[in-house]
Amino acid sequence: MSENEKAGYFGPYGGQFVPETLMSALAQLDREYHAAMADESFLAEFDRCLREIAGRPSEMYFARRLTENLGGAKVYLKREDMNHTGAHKINNTLGQALLTLRMGKKRVIAETGAGQHGVATATAAAVFGLECDVYMGTEDIRRQALNVFRMELLGARVVPVTTGQRTLKDACNEAMRDWMGSVEHTHYILGSVVGPAPFPEMVREFQCCIGRESREQMLQIEGRLPDTIVACIGGGSNAAGIFVPMINDDVEMIGVEAGGRSMGLGDHAASLVAGEPGVLHGARSYVLQDSDGQTAEVHSVSAGLDYPGVGPEHAYWKDTGRVGYTTCSDDDALDAVVALSRAEGIIPALESAHAVAEAMKIAPKMKPEQILLINLSGRGDKDCNEIADILKRRKK
Repeated sequence: MSENEKAGYFGPYGGQFVPETLMSALAQLDREYHAAMADESFLAEFDRCLREIAGRPSEMYFARRLTENLGGAKVYLKREDMNHTGAHKINNTLGQALLTLRMGKKRVIAETGAGQHGVATATAAAVFGLECDVYMGTEDIRRQALNVFRMELLGARVVPVTTGQRTLKDACNEAMRDWMGSVEHTHYILGSVVGPAPFPEMVREFQCCIGRESREQMLQIEGRLPDTIVACIGGGSNAAGIFVPMINDDVEMIGVEAGGRSMGLGDHAASLVAGEPGVLHGARSYVLQDSDGQTAEVHSVSAGLDYPGVGPEHAYWKDTGRVGYTTCSDDDALDAVVALSRAEGIIPALESAHAVAEAMKIAPKMKPEQILLINLSGRGDKDCNEIADILKRRKK
């Protein structure tokens, strides 16, 4: 068996670097996940949930005025912001909630930064009658007060995390600790294509509805696939979801990481662009580390990209050159929020704005007959208070 064929690995990345107490839970999850994906009744129920709860398929939108403003390529938006709960996260949480029921467990836990995964988990838990706890750093609780209220209204308990930078990495740490002590009755609905196997593969597959729909919609609308796809990258689930169904096609793919305030260590969250191979939260991938090899502090204006690692499949795509990765600064992301809002009447999430900003740079360099597709992974309602505060400070 070659390196790239090892179960749970993407080239040298992935694996299960976890305490022994979690190995039986991961083995059970791996068995149940693969059995479910071969079970037509499970797939039919998942498809029903995507249609009736998430509201899929999401729209493929031609951004006419943005295209005119930028010049160059036709710009399309895959409207994941129109999903129930406001982002792509609901796709994955519905799939994992169904697996939770299949495993006979009654409680789910989750980590969240921007709050969208927490809201989506709380939503799925409410739909299926599951107990739900969501770990969230207190800095993100401050930034995402609306989503905290939404989670609590849906019946979830939001557990404040006060360690470290009090952001997404720290929330992941606490969720992992909880799971180690509760695996017999609890499933951890991990929110991105990170963590120990089978999470990276499983979350990706639950998100591949984005790319499958995009492929079909582009063929229907334009008669061909896009020339370029752009998506933001935190852990990387929205990007993996749109990339994988077209990964073997002649389509350029660009992932955009959080460039933050600067590219100095601690000022950004660009793991692929500036990190090194290492282990974080149970998997080997690219990780931002200090000179002593410790996981570095990170920063992003977007709570959902504020993470020092990335999914192992993205690490593999980086090494093979299949996907290109770049960064977007906080300022450029904020400018992109304003630009898209005023051109199309669509307020993007700060995370998604990183992809919009990159598209705004490259679209004018492309030919008018070319097609540029942005995965608009979430809407900006959750970010409006934070954006308003930052824009006020910028004017002073």
